[in-house]
Amino acid sequence: MRAGRKGSDYGKLVKKRLIDLGMTQAELAEMIGVGRPYICRILTGDRSGEKYKADIDRILKISE
Repeated sequence: MRAGRKGSDYGKLVKKRLIDLGMTQAELAEMIGVGRPYICRILTGDRSGEKYKADIDRILKISE
């Protein structure tokens, strides 16, 4: 994460779940059909990830 960026709450949650599950950003990206840079943008809050949120939530077992 670049200096000065906070990241979104959702991005922080995704990052935590990746760590908890021992999964890489690249693995998640491949599972949902996007590039790793897109996952990175979700983690930093540059992208909402809304289009893939249901898939990310299912894969990472995130429930609201």
